[in-house]
Amino acid sequence: MSADDKFGNKADEMLGKAKSGIGKATDDKSMEAEGKSQQSGANLKQAGEKVKDAFKK
Repeated sequence: MSADDKFGNKADEMLGKAKSGIGKATDDKSMEAEGKSQQSGANLKQAGEKVKDAFKK
């Protein structure tokens, strides 16, 4: 997993967390759901990259 991938995935996760928090604070269910979805996607990407790294060794 390259540093760029790690940084990108972490950035997506943090943006998702922020969207989720803003959506919750403003009672915007759509934004909250979008943020949670973005977090999940970033976590799945990170998991996939870790699996790839494991098979490279």
